[in-house]
Amino acid sequence: MKLVCSKSSLLNGLQVVSKAVPSKTTMSILECILVDTTDGTIKLTANDMELGIETVIDGEILERGIIALDAKIFLEIVRKLPDNDITIVTDSSYKTTITCERAKFNIIGKSGEDFSYLPNIERTDSIVVSQFTLKEVVRQTIFSIADNDNNRLMTGELFEINGDELKVVSLDGHRISIRKIQLKNSYEPKKVVIPGKTLNEISKILSGDADKDVSIFFTDKHVLFEFDNTLVVSRLIEGEYFRIDQMLSNDYETKVVINKREFLSCIDRATLLVKEGDKKPIIINILDGSMELKINSTVGSMNEQIDIEKMGRDLMIGFNPKFLIDALRVIDDEQITIYLVNPKAPCFIRNDENSYIYLILPVNFTTVN
Repeated sequence: MKLVCSKSSLLNGLQVVSKAVPSKTTMSILECILVDTTDGTIKLTANDMELGIETVIDGEILERGIIALDAKIFLEIVRKLPDNDITIVTDSSYKTTITCERAKFNIIGKSGEDFSYLPNIERTDSIVVSQFTLKEVVRQTIFSIADNDNNRLMTGELFEINGDELKVVSLDGHRISIRKIQLKNSYEPKKVVIPGKTLNEISKILSGDADKDVSIFFTDKHVLFEFDNTLVVSRLIEGEYFRIDQMLSNDYETKVVINKREFLSCIDRATLLVKEGDKKPIIINILDGSMELKINSTVGSMNEQIDIEKMGRDLMIGFNPKFLIDALRVIDDEQITIYLVNPKAPCFIRNDENSYIYLILPVNFTTVN
């Protein structure tokens, strides 16, 4: 194989696919990136058997071929080469020469035939969303997936399609995040659970351009994202997702309208007194016209008042401040509405259209004067 391409094109391609290279594996071939020019394009592929990424880059193919190269070494070499055209040449013994200007590297590759190709996904059942929309929806929900494997379903996000609505749900046992978006077209009902790792990596690759689309294809076991010159294939998480509808309620005893930025800044300040790993709640006392926020920790104490519009009963309730901050950071509205029932029941932050809903469970606290 012999090819020539620009450093920027190759580096960008390697950075995209390297997100699917496993950090630990017993199969050394999976630590490689496949460079395949057999079909007349320069195709880079990585696959950890759960997530696979393939991208096509620009360049000139002088001799077709296929080689698997150690991802870490390959990426580091390309990253540190001069900003000019790079030539890659391989021979029958998998010896690979990478040259750029006066720099020349020789490394040994592996047979491309041993590489685990991406599963072949039938591209029939799909939905289309803009790159901007998908990136935003992931940003606004991904923080509330569980980060351990005790319940695999909690490590993914539910994508539920009903007609022209896509609902994305994540939860970790303490909170639920829901985003609903209108699709341009109407589709058959479908529910799948996509791993959080896959969505995290895709959101890093997406340009976020509102004028560029992502096609998402589904099978029983896989999901395929196609955008720009890139394919991302992931296994789905199997199992019945939680029935969240019975956790959601429109009942409330107290309704609060508050300036989001002011509320977020106040909680942010309060957490200055909370050490890493310290589970100190922020205590919120809701009165007519004002909300008082208090925090007491081994470092010190803080209280602050914010103006609010309140409907309903006075209420004192405690929350993990991180959970409030995570939700508030991804809401773009200037004013937010919070619905509460009692100190033991979850609060809901949602807009009138229910295009976003954040449910947060309260925590127990003891009042200190």
